[in-house]
Amino acid sequence: MCGILGWVGKRQLEVERLSAALDLIAHRGPDGSGEWSDAEAGVWFGHRRLSIIDLSHAGDQPMHSADGRYVLIFNGEIYNYVELRQELIALGASFTSHSDSEVIIEGYRVWGRKVVDRLNGMFGFMILDRHARTMFGARDRYGEKPLLFARGDGFIAFGSEYKALLTLPGIGRGYDDFRMLAAAVNPSKGLDADRQTVFNSIEQLLPGEAIAFDLQRLEPEIWRYYAPRYDASRATMRDADVFAEFRELLTDSVRIRLRSDVPVGSCLSGGLDSSAIVCIARQLVGDDAEYNTFTGHFPGTPADEYHFAKVVIDATKVKSHLVEPTVDRLIDDLPDFIWHNELPTGGSSQFAQWCVFHLAKQHNVTVLLDGQGADELLGGYETYFALYLDSLRETGDRARLDAEMPEIEARYPGVLTPPSRALRDRLPFRLRHLIANRFGKGSSVLYAVERGVAERIMAQNDRTRQGEFHPLASALAEDSFGGFLTTLLRYGDRNSMAHSREVRLPFCDHRLADFTLSLPPHLLMGEVQTKRVLRESMRGVLPEEIRARWRKQGFNPPQDLWFKSPRLQTMVRDLFASQSFRQSPYWQAGYWDTILDRAVAGEPGLGWTLWQPFIIETWRREFLGRLDAATPASTVRTAA
Repeated sequence: MCGILGWVGKRQLEVERLSAALDLIAHRGPDGSGEWSDAEAGVWFGHRRLSIIDLSHAGDQPMHSADGRYVLIFNGEIYNYVELRQELIALGASFTSHSDSEVIIEGYRVWGRKVVDRLNGMFGFMILDRHARTMFGARDRYGEKPLLFARGDGFIAFGSEYKALLTLPGIGRGYDDFRMLAAAVNPSKGLDADRQTVFNSIEQLLPGEAIAFDLQRLEPEIWRYYAPRYDASRATMRDADVFAEFRELLTDSVRIRLRSDVPVGSCLSGGLDSSAIVCIARQLVGDDAEYNTFTGHFPGTPADEYHFAKVVIDATKVKSHLVEPTVDRLIDDLPDFIWHNELPTGGSSQFAQWCVFHLAKQHNVTVLLDGQGADELLGGYETYFALYLDSLRETGDRARLDAEMPEIEARYPGVLTPPSRALRDRLPFRLRHLIANRFGKGSSVLYAVERGVAERIMAQNDRTRQGEFHPLASALAEDSFGGFLTTLLRYGDRNSMAHSREVRLPFCDHRLADFTLSLPPHLLMGEVQTKRVLRESMRGVLPEEIRARWRKQGFNPPQDLWFKSPRLQTMVRDLFASQSFRQSPYWQAGYWDTILDRAVAGEPGLGWTLWQPFIIETWRREFLGRLDAATPASTVRTAA
């Protein structure tokens, strides 16, 4: 797990400038720094190392093949490197290290671009072929690790974080305000669903994409090497066989993610997903091995899930560590939190995640397993029930549809669109927007931005049907690989790396996606259960109190209470009173004053809404301002 930065250009760039940019991502790799250049080819590679596998200098990067032909910079982990190494040795390869990085080099030598099809892991890498004078790179299937790039006059630059690229000459800092606002309404369609990032000069490889170009023309070819495919044979499997196979796949996913030469532990919220991972990990490492878990809790508030985490802690006898994220800590950490996240976050839950990773750093546990990805892949959000019912209609399962619809309404009241909301949504949006602003009603961010902008945001929120999947599986595939989860993974990458921690996600294993998305709808959300395949496969593994938790709570701080804090209230009121906010062409400033007054008066559910302008406007000041301070004056003058 590391940070990478690279420059390929027909004009030379000062090495000192590139080294300074690399220093901005030193938090991603505090264990080592490496640079390599080939002036004739116009290539410079920089790497910051967080040592996880093969802690010796043999694992340092930039990494060279024995004959000097290939040079690699790589961020991430290849979990199946042991099996790939054995396969490559049988094909005649030789290795000088025990690192997973060298497997990419030797795999590329043997399989060429097809090496990415064999990698099970999280990664963003670039590899130079000095003989062919070509570059090849890829991003992992889920997009756990970033690979950003910028193209300018005679150069291509690439790296792990925006801040390093944005301090290089020829890379402008203009950004798209509309996309920022769209993300505040719908993160799945906001900042991570497209190759173009929010910064106009920076693009990204999307999940499951690869890139190649030659050093002379610098014209990249980009293609998608992975997308989940429909497998009709899954529809005829016996239910019991499905649950057994899923359990085997998930267990193996955890097993290979436990591979490490430094301590491994887990994040534990008390929810179904992280609890399943902790229970499986305990079985794999044995009862006598020390295993650390890290939990954020919010005592005395409805947001606290520690009771459920304690059930798992007691059942598995893990060593538990707790942290309480508070509003005062948020305010104190806010400049660093924003600087490391690089873009506005969707809510305060990302700050709670930040605190958990810092807790792991305090206890010297470098690698953490976490449950991210299960909700999107397996149907963990209650809003998916409407798509589940659509899938039953489409597949002709009328008996199940008629039997389960009332049971869903009984267990999850209102999840199938409350009548009051249906009536409201029949009103023209222009009228709803007018009423909300005139009378201070409603809580949607759409009412709090200029109406024309709100209508543009609404126009892009339709789903796209994915292949041959039924409506539920199509939505799961889109959310897993097309934006929403990608945004959550960006938060996880930036928050973990800010504290030099590596986070591994067993549910983000493409084998699970290939298996699960072709299942019939009743195995995903049937019997009035979210994540049915996980619940059934975990019988006898999870404590029953956890396995049968029907309501998803989510890892969310008590945002409504936080915005009643005098310190935070003062910050928000000052922001809303600022000239830049009052004169913004986007914000409806008066409506935001009303929202804050309603929240302070105790109206529930407004904390998430208030977070959006607060974090966006604070980002403008903290991130962009700090970026200016970190950039040499000459770079600012030459930037586009």
